Amino acid sequence: MTNIPDEQKPHAGNKETRHEMKQTGAEMNTVHRQNVALLIHLLKSPYQLDREKASDYLGETGDPQAVPALIEALGDPTISWLAAESLGKIGDERAVEPLIAVLGSDEKWLRRNAAEALGKLRAPSAVEPVIRLLSDKKHDVREIAARALGQIGDERAVPALRGLENDPDSRVREAALVSVTMINRNKTVG
Repeated sequence: MTNIPDEQKPHAGNKETRHEMKQTGAEMNTVHRQNVALLIHLLKSPYQLDREKASDYLGETGDPQAVPALIEALGDPTISWLAAESLGKIGDERAVEPLIAVLGSDEKWLRRNAAEALGKLRAPSAVEPVIRLLSDKKHDVREIAARALGQIGDERAVPALRGLENDPDSRVREAALVSVTMINRNKTVG
């Protein structure tokens, strides 16, 4: 182990070290912006795998710059479900209306992921459209819709959630019960 004299060790009070840290932070921000721009560009790739990876990674970045491109990607049937998931991860309110618009899709995974994203966004305007998914043919869509309504926490969803007590799928019944409990708990706390 090398012994470094105290006067040569960097510390927070050292002006040069603070400057280097700011410079490194600025460089990292530039790289991040370039990566996000590249991923946005890849959403238009002719290769589906590129579009899938770009959509997924954009959600992981959490960067609101990606929201308009991901909203546009909701129209690409090969990656729309991933775009919806990523919009939920980013959590930007600009995605609420476009996500509501795709809840009526024929694609199960898009309905499912859009409902989940709306739950994460806690969008009160999504309550009625998500309630409609509680009668979806697919049990996993009903389950996610029930969970999303619990996350949104709006009392308007309680009667519809209680209506799932006889759902044929136990996961749907459980999700509805948990969501009613969450909504009631928030009502008494708030």
